[in-house]
Amino acid sequence: EMAASNARQVYDERLRAGASHQATLEGLQQQLGLTSLPRRIECYDISNIQGTDPVASMVVFTDGAPDTAEYRRFAIRGKATPDDFAMMTEVLERRFGRAAKEGTELPDLVVVDGGKGQLAMAEAVLDDLGVHDVDLAGLAKARTLGVADQGEHRVERSPERVFRPGISEPIVLRQTSNEVYLLTRLRDEAHRFAITFHRKRRGQRTLTSRLDDIEGVGPTRRRALLSHFGSLRAVAAADVDAIAAVSGIGRALAERIKREVG
Repeated sequence: EMAASNARQVYDERLRAGASHQATLEGLQQQLGLTSLPRRIECYDISNIQGTDPVASMVVFTDGAPDTAEYRRFAIRGKATPDDFAMMTEVLERRFGRAAKEGTELPDLVVVDGGKGQLAMAEAVLDDLGVHDVDLAGLAKARTLGVADQGEHRVERSPERVFRPGISEPIVLRQTSNEVYLLTRLRDEAHRFAITFHRKRRGQRTLTSRLDDIEGVGPTRRRALLSHFGSLRAVAAADVDAIAAVSGIGRALAERIKREVG
Protein backbone atom coordinates (compact mmCIF):
# COMPACT_ATOMS: atom_id res chain seq x y z
CA GLU A 1 0.00 0.00 0.00
CA MET A 2 2.84 2.37 0.82
CA ALA A 3 4.44 1.79 -2.59
CA ALA A 4 1.13 2.42 -4.35
CA SER A 5 0.56 5.56 -2.32
CA ASN A 6 4.00 6.83 -3.28
CA ALA A 7 3.24 6.06 -6.93
CA ARG A 8 0.03 8.05 -6.69
CA GLN A 9 1.88 11.05 -5.33
CA VAL A 10 4.55 10.85 -8.03
CA TYR A 11 1.98 10.51 -10.81
CA ASP A 12 -0.11 13.42 -9.50
CA GLU A 13 2.99 15.59 -9.15
CA ARG A 14 4.04 14.84 -12.70
CA LEU A 15 0.62 15.75 -14.01
CA ARG A 16 0.69 19.02 -12.12
CA ALA A 17 4.09 19.66 -13.68
CA GLY A 18 2.60 19.32 -17.14
CA ALA A 19 2.94 15.63 -17.99
CA SER A 20 0.50 14.56 -20.68
CA HIS A 21 -2.43 12.22 -20.02
CA GLN A 22 -2.58 11.57 -23.74
CA ALA A 23 1.06 10.53 -23.93
CA THR A 24 0.62 8.18 -20.96
CA LEU A 25 -2.44 6.53 -22.50
CA GLU A 26 -0.71 6.18 -25.85
CA GLY A 27 2.25 4.62 -24.06
CA LEU A 28 -0.03 2.10 -22.35
CA GLN A 29 -1.71 1.21 -25.63
CA GLN A 30 1.58 0.65 -27.40
CA GLN A 31 3.44 -1.18 -24.64
CA LEU A 32 0.54 -3.44 -23.62
CA GLY A 33 -0.67 -4.05 -27.17
CA LEU A 34 -4.17 -2.73 -26.51
CA THR A 35 -6.68 -2.64 -29.33
CA SER A 36 -7.71 0.95 -28.61
CA LEU A 37 -6.61 3.98 -26.64
CA PRO A 38 -7.64 3.27 -23.00
CA ARG A 39 -9.65 6.45 -22.48
CA ARG A 40 -11.93 4.73 -19.95
CA ILE A 41 -10.15 2.35 -17.57
CA GLU A 42 -11.96 0.39 -14.86
CA CYS A 43 -10.13 -1.23 -11.95
CA TYR A 44 -11.69 -3.65 -9.46
CA ASP A 45 -10.76 -4.64 -5.92
CA ILE A 46 -12.22 -7.00 -3.30
CA SER A 47 -12.20 -6.27 0.43
CA ASN A 48 -13.13 -8.98 2.95
CA ILE A 49 -11.01 -8.21 5.99
CA GLN A 50 -11.36 -10.92 8.67
CA GLY A 51 -13.64 -12.80 6.28
CA THR A 52 -16.71 -10.68 6.98
CA ASP A 53 -18.88 -8.21 5.08
CA PRO A 54 -17.20 -8.77 1.68
CA VAL A 55 -17.44 -5.87 -0.74
CA ALA A 56 -15.91 -4.81 -4.03
CA SER A 57 -15.09 -1.53 -5.67
CA MET A 58 -14.96 -0.31 -9.24
CA VAL A 59 -13.01 2.87 -9.88
CA VAL A 60 -12.93 4.61 -13.22
CA PHE A 61 -10.26 6.78 -14.78
CA THR A 62 -11.33 8.77 -17.82
CA ASP A 63 -8.57 10.20 -20.00
CA GLY A 64 -6.03 9.33 -17.32
CA ALA A 65 -7.74 11.04 -14.37
CA PRO A 66 -10.10 9.78 -11.62
CA ASP A 67 -13.76 10.00 -12.66
CA THR A 68 -15.35 9.73 -9.22
CA ALA A 69 -18.92 10.12 -10.47
CA GLU A 70 -18.49 6.76 -12.21
CA TYR A 71 -17.16 4.87 -9.17
CA ARG A 72 -19.31 1.96 -7.99
CA ARG A 73 -19.46 -0.16 -4.84
CA PHE A 74 -20.76 -3.74 -4.62
CA ALA A 75 -21.96 -5.65 -1.57
CA ILE A 76 -21.11 -9.27 -2.31
CA ARG A 77 -24.23 -11.43 -2.35
CA GLY A 78 -22.90 -14.85 -3.27
CA LYS A 79 -20.57 -16.54 -0.80
CA ALA A 80 -20.39 -16.18 2.95
CA THR A 81 -16.80 -17.48 3.06
CA PRO A 82 -13.83 -15.64 1.53
CA ASP A 83 -13.27 -16.62 -2.10
CA ASP A 84 -11.79 -13.76 -4.10
CA PHE A 85 -12.23 -15.55 -7.43
CA ALA A 86 -15.93 -16.19 -6.86
CA MET A 87 -16.46 -12.67 -5.56
CA MET A 88 -14.75 -11.03 -8.51
CA THR A 89 -16.73 -13.25 -10.87
CA GLU A 90 -19.95 -12.03 -9.25
CA VAL A 91 -18.92 -8.39 -9.53
CA LEU A 92 -17.91 -8.60 -13.19
CA GLU A 93 -21.09 -10.50 -14.04
CA ARG A 94 -23.21 -7.83 -12.33
CA ARG A 95 -21.37 -4.93 -13.93
CA PHE A 96 -21.24 -6.25 -17.49
CA GLY A 97 -24.56 -8.08 -17.32
CA ARG A 98 -26.24 -4.81 -16.41
CA ALA A 99 -24.36 -3.00 -19.17
CA ALA A 100 -25.69 -5.51 -21.70
CA LYS A 101 -29.27 -4.94 -20.53
CA GLU A 102 -29.08 -1.16 -20.22
CA GLY A 103 -26.67 -0.37 -23.04
CA THR A 104 -24.34 1.60 -20.77
CA GLU A 105 -20.80 2.56 -21.73
CA LEU A 106 -18.16 -0.15 -21.66
CA PRO A 107 -14.54 0.47 -20.66
CA ASP A 108 -11.66 0.34 -23.08
CA LEU A 109 -9.54 -1.46 -20.49
CA VAL A 110 -10.33 -3.50 -17.37
CA VAL A 111 -7.56 -3.91 -14.80
CA VAL A 112 -7.79 -6.62 -12.16
CA ASP A 113 -5.48 -6.89 -9.18
CA GLY A 114 -3.43 -10.05 -9.65
CA GLY A 115 -1.60 -12.28 -12.08
CA LYS A 116 -2.47 -15.03 -14.53
CA GLY A 117 -5.18 -16.65 -12.41
CA GLN A 118 -7.17 -13.50 -11.80
CA LEU A 119 -6.77 -12.46 -15.43
CA ALA A 120 -7.98 -15.83 -16.70
CA MET A 121 -11.02 -15.60 -14.43
CA ALA A 122 -11.93 -12.14 -15.73
CA GLU A 123 -11.43 -13.29 -19.31
CA ALA A 124 -13.75 -16.27 -18.77
CA VAL A 125 -16.48 -14.09 -17.25
CA LEU A 126 -16.45 -11.58 -20.11
CA ASP A 127 -16.33 -14.39 -22.67
CA ASP A 128 -19.41 -16.03 -21.09
CA LEU A 129 -21.20 -12.67 -21.27
CA GLY A 130 -20.25 -12.19 -24.92
CA VAL A 131 -18.06 -9.17 -24.19
CA HIS A 132 -15.18 -9.38 -26.66
CA ASP A 133 -14.23 -5.78 -27.34
CA VAL A 134 -12.81 -4.84 -23.94
CA ASP A 135 -9.08 -5.16 -23.26
CA LEU A 136 -8.02 -6.91 -20.05
CA ALA A 137 -4.90 -6.67 -17.92
CA GLY A 138 -3.82 -8.15 -14.61
CA LEU A 139 -1.53 -6.02 -12.45
CA ALA A 140 0.60 -8.17 -10.15
CA LYS A 141 1.98 -6.36 -7.12
CA ALA A 142 5.70 -5.96 -6.65
CA ARG A 143 6.99 -8.69 -4.31
CA THR A 144 9.64 -8.48 -1.63
CA LEU A 145 12.54 -10.66 -2.75
CA GLY A 146 14.79 -10.21 0.24
CA VAL A 147 17.05 -7.80 2.02
CA ALA A 148 20.40 -6.82 0.60
CA ASP A 149 22.85 -7.62 3.39
CA GLN A 150 25.75 -5.37 2.56
CA GLY A 151 25.43 -3.02 5.47
CA GLU A 152 22.56 -1.19 3.76
CA HIS A 153 19.63 -3.40 4.80
CA ARG A 154 17.97 -2.41 1.57
CA VAL A 155 14.76 -4.26 0.67
CA GLU A 156 14.85 -5.76 -2.81
CA ARG A 157 11.54 -5.93 -4.66
CA SER A 158 10.39 -7.43 -7.91
CA PRO A 159 8.98 -5.04 -10.52
CA GLU A 160 5.29 -4.40 -11.02
CA ARG A 161 4.19 -6.89 -13.70
CA VAL A 162 1.35 -6.65 -16.17
CA PHE A 163 -0.30 -9.79 -17.56
CA ARG A 164 -2.25 -9.79 -20.81
CA PRO A 165 -4.42 -12.51 -22.39
CA GLY A 166 -2.54 -14.72 -24.81
CA ILE A 167 0.90 -13.65 -23.59
CA SER A 168 2.61 -16.18 -21.34
CA GLU A 169 5.22 -13.90 -19.82
CA PRO A 170 4.42 -10.74 -17.88
CA ILE A 171 5.09 -7.35 -19.42
CA VAL A 172 7.50 -5.32 -17.30
CA LEU A 173 7.15 -1.62 -17.95
CA ARG A 174 9.82 0.86 -16.93
CA GLN A 175 9.17 1.15 -13.21
CA THR A 176 9.55 4.92 -13.07
CA SER A 177 7.32 5.53 -16.10
CA ASN A 178 4.02 7.38 -16.02
CA GLU A 179 2.38 4.22 -17.38
CA VAL A 180 3.34 2.25 -14.26
CA TYR A 181 2.39 5.13 -12.00
CA LEU A 182 -1.03 5.36 -13.64
CA LEU A 183 -1.71 1.64 -13.19
CA THR A 184 -0.62 1.63 -9.54
CA ARG A 185 -2.61 4.82 -8.97
CA LEU A 186 -5.67 2.95 -10.24
CA ARG A 187 -5.03 -0.05 -7.99
CA ASP A 188 -4.40 2.15 -4.96
CA GLU A 189 -7.65 4.04 -5.54
CA ALA A 190 -9.67 0.85 -6.02
CA HIS A 191 -8.24 -0.55 -2.80
CA ARG A 192 -8.96 2.65 -0.86
CA PHE A 193 -12.53 2.80 -2.13
CA ALA A 194 -13.19 -0.87 -1.27
CA ILE A 195 -11.70 -0.55 2.23
CA THR A 196 -13.81 2.53 2.98
CA PHE A 197 -17.02 0.74 1.96
CA HIS A 198 -16.04 -2.38 3.90
CA ARG A 199 -15.48 -0.43 7.11
CA LYS A 200 -18.83 1.32 6.71
CA ARG A 201 -20.73 -1.96 6.26
CA ARG A 202 -18.91 -3.62 9.14
CA GLY A 203 -19.75 -0.66 11.40
CA GLN A 204 -23.42 -0.81 10.40
CA ARG A 205 -23.54 -4.55 11.07
CA THR A 206 -21.95 -4.13 14.49
CA LEU A 207 -24.48 -1.46 15.47
CA THR A 208 -27.36 -3.58 14.15
CA SER A 209 -26.20 -6.45 16.35
CA ARG A 210 -26.07 -4.13 19.36
CA LEU A 211 -29.66 -2.99 18.73
CA ASP A 212 -30.85 -6.58 18.36
CA ASP A 213 -29.29 -7.46 21.71
CA ILE A 214 -31.26 -4.80 23.61
CA GLU A 215 -34.21 -6.20 25.53
CA GLY A 216 -37.43 -4.75 24.17
CA VAL A 217 -36.08 -3.87 20.71
CA GLY A 218 -37.51 -6.40 18.29
CA PRO A 219 -37.77 -6.23 14.49
CA THR A 220 -40.77 -3.85 14.56
CA ARG A 221 -39.15 -1.30 16.86
CA ARG A 222 -35.84 -1.55 15.05
CA ARG A 223 -37.62 -0.77 11.76
CA ALA A 224 -39.37 2.16 13.43
CA LEU A 225 -36.03 3.55 14.64
CA LEU A 226 -34.48 3.21 11.20
CA SER A 227 -37.49 4.77 9.50
CA HIS A 228 -37.41 7.73 11.88
CA PHE A 229 -33.66 8.42 11.94
CA GLY A 230 -32.64 7.15 8.51
CA SER A 231 -29.57 5.20 9.63
CA LEU A 232 -28.24 3.17 12.52
CA ARG A 233 -25.46 5.68 13.07
CA ALA A 234 -28.03 8.45 13.48
CA VAL A 235 -29.80 6.38 16.15
CA ALA A 236 -26.55 6.14 18.10
CA ALA A 237 -26.01 9.90 17.81
CA ALA A 238 -29.54 10.86 18.91
CA ASP A 239 -30.37 11.97 22.45
CA VAL A 240 -32.83 10.20 24.74
CA ASP A 241 -35.69 12.60 24.06
CA ALA A 242 -35.40 12.11 20.29
CA ILE A 243 -35.30 8.32 20.64
CA ALA A 244 -38.27 8.35 23.05
CA ALA A 245 -40.30 10.33 20.50
CA VAL A 246 -40.24 7.39 18.07
CA SER A 247 -43.55 5.53 17.96
CA GLY A 248 -43.52 2.47 20.22
CA ILE A 249 -40.27 3.32 22.06
CA GLY A 250 -41.06 5.39 25.17
CA ARG A 251 -38.76 6.93 27.76
CA ALA A 252 -37.56 3.84 29.61
CA LEU A 253 -36.63 1.95 26.46
CA ALA A 254 -35.04 5.06 24.95
CA GLU A 255 -32.76 5.36 27.99
CA ARG A 256 -31.80 1.68 27.61
CA ILE A 257 -31.05 2.15 23.90
CA LYS A 258 -28.92 5.21 24.61
CA ARG A 259 -26.92 3.34 27.26
CA GLU A 260 -26.24 0.45 24.88
CA VAL A 261 -25.48 2.20 21.60
CA GLY A 262 -24.96 5.87 22.38
